[in-house]
Amino acid sequence: MIRVAIADDHSLVRAGFTALLDAEPDIEVAVQASTGAELLDGIRRTPVDVVLTDIRMPDGDGLWATEAIMADPALAGIRVVIVTTFGLDDYVVRAVRAGASGFLLKDTDPVDLIRAVRVVAAGEALLSPSVTRVLLERMAVGLREADTSALETLTEREREVLRLVGLGLTNDEIAAELVMSPLTAKTHVSRIMAKAHARDRVHLVVLAYESGLVQPGWR
Repeated sequence: MIRVAIADDHSLVRAGFTALLDAEPDIEVAVQASTGAELLDGIRRTPVDVVLTDIRMPDGDGLWATEAIMADPALAGIRVVIVTTFGLDDYVVRAVRAGASGFLLKDTDPVDLIRAVRVVAAGEALLSPSVTRVLLERMAVGLREADTSALETLTEREREVLRLVGLGLTNDEIAAELVMSPLTAKTHVSRIMAKAHARDRVHLVVLAYESGLVQPGWR
């Protein structure tokens, strides 16, 4: 069972997300919060695997809460998904640096919300193409630029895997696309991260775009 915490200062959003996720046999909403401080208090009392949090909330916003979660050894292992509207939010880089594992737009399809919870609970990151574009636009204000020279050390197969990572595919989806086992796909991703000196999967997405392996709008 994947235990989820939902933080949003709009009760209707919390209720909608809760009803959607609780309907799944392998997902349970264990904590609901309307502020960042309330979220931290809730997950310290009730263990969860995944946090879905809005950015703009009173009494500690979602970014502050994400940074606090990642800095607290007692909360180690919790994965955070930022649920946001990028028309208002200028904090994507800060969220990446804080350690967020995924980004969703508030108008995302319900099936994508459910998928996001499962993907990040499995230890992977989730970036939609629209989120990636915003991330790249914000890179100039704080995110370390990817070292595109690392591509020279990648094999052709690793470049292929990197391209699919850049398109937002999970390890299982990459395995299906390239007709390999999920373990082999995971190994390729790990090797690429080591060669590119990438901190996480988000930086691999940045590398894929900066190097031209993927371009905004590609599917």
